[in-house]
Amino acid sequence: MNLKNPLCERFGIEYPIFGFAHSVEAVAAISRAGGFGVYGATRRFPQEIRDELAEIRELVGDGVFGVDLVLPPGMPEHNSREAIEAEIPAAHQRFVDGLIEKYAVPPATEPGMRTRFIRSTEIEEEQIAAVLESDVNLFACGIGSPPEIISRAKSLGKNTLALIGAPHHVARARASGVDVLVAQGYDAGAHTGPIGTFSLVPQIVDAAGHTPVLAAGGVATGRHIAAALAMGAQGVWMGTAWLLSKEHEDEMHPVNREKLKAAGSADTVITRSESGKTFRQVRTAWSQEWEADGAPEPLKMPYQDVLVGDLLGAIEEHDIEPLIHSGAGQSIAYFDEVRSCADIMSDLVDDTERALEQLRGFL
Repeated sequence: MNLKNPLCERFGIEYPIFGFAHSVEAVAAISRAGGFGVYGATRRFPQEIRDELAEIRELVGDGVFGVDLVLPPGMPEHNSREAIEAEIPAAHQRFVDGLIEKYAVPPATEPGMRTRFIRSTEIEEEQIAAVLESDVNLFACGIGSPPEIISRAKSLGKNTLALIGAPHHVARARASGVDVLVAQGYDAGAHTGPIGTFSLVPQIVDAAGHTPVLAAGGVATGRHIAAALAMGAQGVWMGTAWLLSKEHEDEMHPVNREKLKAAGSADTVITRSESGKTFRQVRTAWSQEWEADGAPEPLKMPYQDVLVGDLLGAIEEHDIEPLIHSGAGQSIAYFDEVRSCADIMSDLVDDTERALEQLRGFL
């Protein structure tokens, strides 16, 4: 059975499987395996984005790939850590200091991933410029889809995509002019919304009109892909699937890798303690400390970023095992060994074909 559909024809891919990863090698491997690799660059400096997109291009040749930025509204104008730190409540800082003392975390030797720079209009504009001047094939917006940015990307021949988590987001995303919508359900890893994937996808499909929709959240097998197609999606968006890929190993702390291998769907939790926005990750002492009685409510983005960013970096730098964690969706239950992206893709395709043949038998 040929999985190629109009979305595949439009994007020049073999399979309607979009793979999101923070690893240059994993993104390239997903594209080389017939899918559409998308690089998560929201925490990268503009010059790093230029260099890394050029590296992916070299790895995929004439193949297609994308890049994802998170562009939330309401961020501060300037990249000023001092300005943010001045507004962090003393009680929150005392709580974080208490974690440092309780778990004996040495200071970080450099800013953490969330404190390398402040999520701000200033940085966003420089990141967007780096993406738009590249030859990347797809510009994806993880949060927010500013119409002026979508318009500029499309004028440069780039496809555009927006991730959304609720039906009322559809009208604004379509008005911005995006080419593809991703209906991201509650099951998904990292930043996600409150509606389950099975409930969300058909609603987004119905509201999207002629705009193609990808299903995201809990997608781990070909049976999930077949179900997404049955719900009216034209493909899927997957992130958790690649966390244990061989190509992602350099981006993954060894302790975290073992936690991901052992995790089931019920071992993930949604917390705002990571970034200030709802974020699904594997449950560890980190999330439990923030859920404990007496813990303060996490701050809004980017204040939570600054409050915990250096500590999160120090936790991995100094191997503080109880607190090491990462984002992961409920689909992590299906992944318990390190395999290549090509093998993962092959299994997904074979399993999808079997599922669709089984459905044909039922009918």
